[in-house]
Formats: sequence, structure tokens, C-alpha cells
Amino acid sequence: MNYMQAFIEYMQIEKNASPNTVIHYRKDLKTFFSFLQREGKLELNQVDYQVVRLFLTFLHDQKLSRRSISRTISSLRSFYKYLERENYVSKNPFINVTLPKTSQPIPTFFYKEELGKLLEVNDLSDPLGQRNQAIIELLYATGIRVSECQGLRLTDIDFSIGTLFVTGKGRKERYVPFGKFAKIALERYIKDGRDKLLNKTNSPTDFVFLNARGTPLSDRGIRLILNKILEKAALTVNIHPHKLRHTFATHMLNEGADLRAVQELLGHDNLSSTQIYTHVTKDRLRSVYMDSHPRAKG
Repeated sequence: MNYMQAFIEYMQIEKNASPNTVIHYRKDLKTFFSFLQREGKLELNQVDYQVVRLFLTFLHDQKLSRRSISRTISSLRSFYKYLERENYVSKNPFINVTLPKTSQPIPTFFYKEELGKLLEVNDLSDPLGQRNQAIIELLYATGIRVSECQGLRLTDIDFSIGTLFVTGKGRKERYVPFGKFAKIALERYIKDGRDKLLNKTNSPTDFVFLNARGTPLSDRGIRLILNKILEKAALTVNIHPHKLRHTFATHMLNEGADLRAVQELLGHDNLSSTQIYTHVTKDRLRSVYMDSHPRAKG
């Protein structure tokens, strides 16, 4: 039996794993199977703690980062958990393996002045400019992932109460509110620019965001749009799809939002995922200190 393929199908169908997650699982398992071949064609049920230690050495010899090694071990732990469930192995040799600690980088975000420049460059009389403005306003207003933005349909937007119905990782659903500026940008695009883009194709769609040909925009398309907006704004900072999500979370927390509320808005399963946003800027730290400490001012 091809256990690797069976496991991949299990993750796709039963666990609703994202395509990106499946790619990583497949890559990690191929690395492991290659190692087993090198070690004398070991069978999956012959792997014990000693073999696992040899595998860890093998990964370190490949000059992999701690993050990559942690992900590989986590993938194999899940794989052997599946094999246990299928009664192919009696124990999980990866269950007690300590994952190498990885440094958690502080998320980068836009300062309000930088964000203001990004919101000033789109031509709001042009369908694509309206679309681009709606995308950037919505990403900042809600903190949704680019994949969630790409997957939005017209019926997912409730303008009457200002909420989005979002389908996130693992097909998990949640409602996310949006504010005045995002509402204005969305209504302008949907009532004007989107109709003009849709007229370019004979294939009607209810996806919110369309490309220049009138068909649904892809994740990569949104990434390219953000890069073009950055170029127009002449900012020297980098942009990536998650940066507006980071900015949303950082600004919310810096303005006093409750950590668990931000966790729910972001769609995080664990609070620890949200806690990386509890950093604050040096300017805010200084401002809080100067306003709060009795002997900060002369």
C-alpha cells in the first residue's frame, strides 16, 4: 500500500489541509523516504528512536534551518499518528522528539504615514484602480489573509451590518467586521469597476475581485497588485501578502484592543499565534512612558 499517498489524501479530504500544507507534507515525506532508502531500505514499521536520531543528524547535515527541521519532524509525527490509526505501526517514534526551538521574528508592519501613502496612489475613476483600492482597504480593515480575500464572493459581504463571511484555513468559517472606509471602497468597486471588468468576459462569476480580463483574481494576482501599489507610492519598505494583516493586528493591539478579540478576528486557533503581535513601536513605548511615569517629565 502507498501509505504516503493515502496519508496525503487523508489530510486533503478529512483534515481539509490547504494546498500549501499538502505540498510541505509531500516534500517532508519524500525526504524521509529517501533517508530510509539510504539506510538500507528500512520499512516504516522498523523505525525506532535510534533511526529517528540518525534522521535528525541527516537533516542537520543538509544545513536546514531550525524552522525547516521543526516542520519536517512535525509532518512525520502526524504521518506516524495516521499509521497508528491504520494499525500499520504499534507506536509513533516521533512522539517524544523535541522540536528545535525557532526564533520568532517580530512581524513587520506599516506605520500609519506609510499606509496613508499606499491609499493615495490608486486612480479611483478607473475600474482597476477601484479594485486595488478596495483590496488594500479591505485587507487593512479586516486583517483577513490574501487567500481569504481572493475567495470572497458577493454573498459573503453584508453591507447592512458591515461584516464579511470568511472561509479560512481548514475550511473554518468566521464573521469579520469592516469599517466605513472599506465599505466606501467596496461599494464603489462593486457598483462601478467590477461591472465594467465583468463585461469583458462571457463567464459570469460571483467572486468579488476580478482581473483585467473579468475572471477571478488569483492569490498571485493580489500579490502583484500590492507590489505595484508600493512602487507607485515610492516607499522604500518591502511588502508581502501578510504585511497588511500584521499591520491590522499591530494597530488594533496598540490602540488597546483585547488580545482574544484580535485572535478571533484573525482566525487563529491558538492565542500564542496572536501574541507575536503584542510588540509595540519604540515611539509608542516612549509615548506611554512619558505620559505615565511620575518622574518622566521635569
